[in-house]
Amino acid sequence: MVLTEAFFLLPEKGRLRRPFSLVLTLLLSIAACQTGPEPGATADGLVTRVDHVVDGDTVWVDDLGESVRLIGIDTPEIDPEQECFGEEARDRLNDLIPGGTRVVIRFDIEEFDRFGRYLGYVYRQTDGLFVNQVMVEEGLAKTLRIEPNIRFADELREAEEEAVGRGLGLWSTC
Repeated sequence: MVLTEAFFLLPEKGRLRRPFSLVLTLLLSIAACQTGPEPGATADGLVTRVDHVVDGDTVWVDDLGESVRLIGIDTPEIDPEQECFGEEARDRLNDLIPGGTRVVIRFDIEEFDRFGRYLGYVYRQTDGLFVNQVMVEEGLAKTLRIEPNIRFADELREAEEEAVGRGLGLWSTC
């Protein structure tokens, strides 16, 4: 049926005619309400699951098909060389968000680093724990300020100063 031929729908004999444009508008409105952001995306960030922890500042997320580098922090390396407190940092991140943990990843100005990894602030979905900050607070990570992704740079710097002052984690031995 051509739209010009279907301007008036006659659902049953004796019923009032309904303009086709009204029905079409209603259907399009309903369809628009049912569409939303990409699966897992929210106004606050990307809700997803951690597949596994790569090291103290990087996790793999299957939904993205890529690793996510935690913004604002830097942990000691474990590969190719073992740096002081590298394994401890990886193990603690794995304690905080082991494989299967649902997280919210919030992005800053730049979505990727120069290696093609996503850059994100990671929050545990169950309780909103700001994982990047916990790693710094516990002395397992140093702050890493790289503009323009500096939304939480001041908070992370304060957490680092506290960890240094208390001699926590890598600040105690490295």
